[in-house]
Amino acid sequence: MGGMLATRFGLMYPEAVTHLILENPIGLEDYRLFVPYTPVEEAYRNELNATEDGIRNYHKAYYVNWKPEYEEYVQIFLRWKASGEFPRLAMSSALTSQMIYEQPVCYEFPHIKAKTLLVIGQSDRTVVGKAKAKKELLSVVGQYPELGRKTGRLIANSSLVELPDVGHIPHLEAPDLFHKELLKFIKAN
Repeated sequence: MGGMLATRFGLMYPEAVTHLILENPIGLEDYRLFVPYTPVEEAYRNELNATEDGIRNYHKAYYVNWKPEYEEYVQIFLRWKASGEFPRLAMSSALTSQMIYEQPVCYEFPHIKAKTLLVIGQSDRTVVGKAKAKKELLSVVGQYPELGRKTGRLIANSSLVELPDVGHIPHLEAPDLFHKELLKFIKAN
């Protein structure tokens, strides 16, 4: 949800933000339109009850091609789950999900003034709450190629970079391409 945070920061403090980089940001669409509401208490229980297989499958959905080195991110979450702090982390995750759901940023993109680099992995199909979405809608929601182009049109001073065969986390899945585009944007601006 870093893209949502960066968008909000840029809107709240435009005098401090001259450039913005959004990498497959969550919130390119309003999930309330097709995902039923989940109360915080239910989201919290779901976090507490997450299994190792469920955690791994969640992470695998972010990549086109799963690589052994991505297992590290699964292990981090499993270590969190084994800690005494996990109930607080689970609640933080539940509250974050609520914020994503209740405060979409897709309506705010036209107000961004900063020069913006929008990097979109063309194989990303992320939908927050996807498991609860109506099955007949899954082919039309979370379509990041289309959502990225729409967002690029909404942000007046933006450059869109579309990375083929890349999922939700381009800086991990295609670091050379991502860094090339990032450096090009930084040097040009």
